[in-house]
Amino acid sequence: MPKVTIYSTSWCGFCRAEKRFLDEKGVPYQDLNVETDPKAAEEMMKMSGQMGVPFTVITHDDDSKVGILGFNQPQLVKELKLA
Repeated sequence: MPKVTIYSTSWCGFCRAEKRFLDEKGVPYQDLNVETDPKAAEEMMKMSGQMGVPFTVITHDDDSKVGILGFNQPQLVKELKLA
């Protein structure tokens, strides 16, 4: 299964909704809080060019990466091959 990393904040409703969705689907993920982790905030800025959350990075088995800005459920379903 691809590796999922979510850059989030504690106050973001869309972040909570995305994590709840992934939990319901049984998808493990790493959650990086950009409020409390300046290094994670910097990584997110370099990858996405902005500070909007959630920003999700999906790393596939071939090491290709897909960045998803916002809680884009259809794109998550597609990239993670969820039913």
